[in-house]
Amino acid sequence: MTPSNPTRRSLLHATWAGSAFAHQAAAERPNIVLILADDLGYGDLSCYGSKDIQTPNIDRLAESGIRFTNFYSNSPVCSPTRAALLTGQYPDRVGVPGVIRTHRENSWGYLSPSAALLPQALKSTGYHSAIVGKWHLGLEAPNLPNQRGFDEFHGFLGDMMDDYYQHLRHGNNYMRHNREEVRAEGHATELFTSWAIEYLRGRARQNAPFFLYLPYNAPHTPIQPPADWLERVRKREAGMSERRAKLAALVEHMDASVGRIVDALKANGQYSNTLIVFTSDNGGQLDAGGTCGPLRGGKQDMYEGGIRVPMLAAWPGKIAAKATSSEVALSMDLYPTVCGAAGARVPDGLDGVSIPGALRGGALAVKERDLVWVRREGGAYHGRDYYALRRGDWKLLQNTPFEPYQLYNLREDPLEAKDQARAQPKVLRELSAALMRHIQRAAATPWQRPV
Repeated sequence: MTPSNPTRRSLLHATWAGSAFAHQAAAERPNIVLILADDLGYGDLSCYGSKDIQTPNIDRLAESGIRFTNFYSNSPVCSPTRAALLTGQYPDRVGVPGVIRTHRENSWGYLSPSAALLPQALKSTGYHSAIVGKWHLGLEAPNLPNQRGFDEFHGFLGDMMDDYYQHLRHGNNYMRHNREEVRAEGHATELFTSWAIEYLRGRARQNAPFFLYLPYNAPHTPIQPPADWLERVRKREAGMSERRAKLAALVEHMDASVGRIVDALKANGQYSNTLIVFTSDNGGQLDAGGTCGPLRGGKQDMYEGGIRVPMLAAWPGKIAAKATSSEVALSMDLYPTVCGAAGARVPDGLDGVSIPGALRGGALAVKERDLVWVRREGGAYHGRDYYALRRGDWKLLQNTPFEPYQLYNLREDPLEAKDQARAQPKVLRELSAALMRHIQRAAATPWQRPV
């Protein structure tokens, strides 16, 4: 049964609304800090097994809370995952099956004006919301952050920066403070961190709870760490390739920023009542030095390496320390989960499900659902899309739009080495039919902006 079923939706919402966790969270209205890395691979944090990258601050978050081992982004590329995270729906259902870019002829999404974003849902319970960092869901009205529910925006509208210090893309300055164009000096990671700390200090003087969405653009290309951070890695990791050393330095530089955010929360007296979530928008870029642990593939791939990502959550006194969860969850599940923690009403029609039980080290209330991943792209993809669908242990996928579907059993074959498409024709047909229904449903939402 898919999560689009109305009866299942109502059961999920009733399960969340009736939990003691929900009542407790609603009364206390925690602050929420959601940190999103860009292209961070499953194997590129030391708490996920990396031997050559040191991430002590993110590791401490994992030790103080819960680490997920089967958490997925909603797409192997960034805009769709960001759309899913902020709407609680599959990205192609809100008009973002692919990456939103500067030039119309190479832009593959348009965020639906009818989609209610997470800060809009939180506003009903008195939350002040800010995004500091990379938006990547629209470059013009009506899809600017301040028009989609955020009270404050300090960051970058576009996709990637051509330079971490110049902050331009195709010669355009997409750096903004709310709607005002700004020019700032410094490395983008450090700027976003400083602006986030400035926001946290301002909220410390207010009584209302806050939601801070902090999407870094690290470690996305260009792999451009500060020189002193790169030199530190070179000295420590003798024999490491220059490409890997740069990636490691960029990740470790971001890890230090995560530590600064946590320190600011503590200094402001906010930490004890703050839910902190850290995850990534997709897998690591392999040709840029990223790794995805033992998983097959990386960014852009529908294999596990492209879509399985780190996810950590910490909330003092609410989430047990040093916990792990093998429950399967996706970026879109964070929307209803955050709403529940904040005591906000979960909108009808979401594809995401609340995961409070999993956050506390338990099991998901409902496990049976089909999961879908999508990416539409131009260039060599000719504007076509390709998909993956998971049902239980079975996973159907195309890794380009021009190849037959592959079928894997993830319990028996977690590294996706043995294609079962020929051996399991019945499973192949059933999953293909389910995917077709999803494609038909998503087709109701336009994904190009009006001319």
